[in-house]
Amino acid sequence: MRTILIIGAGRSASSLIKYLLDKSNEENLKIRIGDISLENAQKILNNHPNGEAFILDIFDEKSRREAIQNASIVISMLPARFHLEVAKDCVEFEKSLVTASYISKELMALDEQVKAKGLIFMNEIGLDPGIDHMSAMQIIDRIRDNGAKLILFESFTGGLVAPESDDNLWNYKFTWNPRNVVVAGQGGAAKFIQEGQYKYIPYHRLFRRTEFLEVEGYGKFEALANRDSLKYRAIYGLEGIPTLYRGTMRRVGYSRAWNVFVQLGATDDTYIMEDTENMSYRQFINSFLPYSPTDSVELKLRHYLRIEQDDILWDKLLELDIFNPDKIVGLKEATPAQVLQKILMDKWTLQHDDKDMIVMYHKFGYEIDGEKRQIDSKMVVIGDDQTYTAMAKTVGLPVAIATIQILNKKITKPGVQLPISKEVYTPILKELENYGIVFKEEITPYLGYNHLNV
Repeated sequence: MRTILIIGAGRSASSLIKYLLDKSNEENLKIRIGDISLENAQKILNNHPNGEAFILDIFDEKSRREAIQNASIVISMLPARFHLEVAKDCVEFEKSLVTASYISKELMALDEQVKAKGLIFMNEIGLDPGIDHMSAMQIIDRIRDNGAKLILFESFTGGLVAPESDDNLWNYKFTWNPRNVVVAGQGGAAKFIQEGQYKYIPYHRLFRRTEFLEVEGYGKFEALANRDSLKYRAIYGLEGIPTLYRGTMRRVGYSRAWNVFVQLGATDDTYIMEDTENMSYRQFINSFLPYSPTDSVELKLRHYLRIEQDDILWDKLLELDIFNPDKIVGLKEATPAQVLQKILMDKWTLQHDDKDMIVMYHKFGYEIDGEKRQIDSKMVVIGDDQTYTAMAKTVGLPVAIATIQILNKKITKPGVQLPISKEVYTPILKELENYGIVFKEEITPYLGYNHLNV
């Protein structure tokens, strides 16, 4: 049997593992899952005869190397910072590797060794990055093949709560790593190009520079710029394109309310606060506000950020219970961002019966025979339950399909890469349709970039 080693059995691995187990007989596969929690790995295998769970600590070099040496191919579902040691072992033992993470500089440095050994290190093959690459390149290549010139590309993705489970004023719950949500947008200005002009949005303005998007059947959304849209010019071969913008989708009103925490400094992750173990939620908010012997925390916050008492934004803050003097943070030596995450997890954690939703929206502007046109391509996926979430489907299924394609030598180009070639994206996107991951396209009049002021 051919052995697929999966390192990491977190929330995003459920659909990946189910797909591979379902294919295990016809593809002659043995699925080995190594995780630091044996219980997690066993639960997801559910006693399948072609599966094996075992404890694997990624820092246990001997166990890690032994597991990789005995595999036919390796899938790493670890956090991105842990991929490099796995990748080095894969080079040494001549095993191809699949991950859903962005390609780091350190991983890219292995490219020549990977090519020399005829290996395939497929990365960025999850949702975002992943499905966004493949679905965008499919249409970009089609437009180019028809002799047209790309003049605009916009791409937006959101991991959100499904409408039937949307029961808070923020219209949001955590569907992926909460920490990434809290610190989103930090580390430099958002960069993009708009009608030939370079634009930069610093972090303190990011959540007040949004645009609106409409998805039929699901209503209105807002989008805020991702950190660096410009790097996709080279990745997609769009070096001369006048407009390129990538962003994150939320429900309308989320960003304005989130900006309260940004302006307070509550999302800062660069310093440790004092005595957070005994700090109340109310004290946390008060710590960012001026001292007053008479004014309440609520009054100071409203005055500081000019929030009217009858503003829906104020109701959103009250809903989070951030002024409660009896709720204790209970974290030792925490940063503001870590405290805020703890507070939000009280209210934004998906409940047992909740479902999540993934929304993706691409816009392509192009010119052909002197006429400008536009294609809008949209995808919506609703999760089945708390195990087979929309996030797990859209992250895990592309990883699984690519792994089988590599094993079966349908993907053959060696090197450290992402899924932007027709050889890779065509069969994967086709198979994803069988699992309800489908894009609906609409040709519209060309609107240009009319969402944000030039």
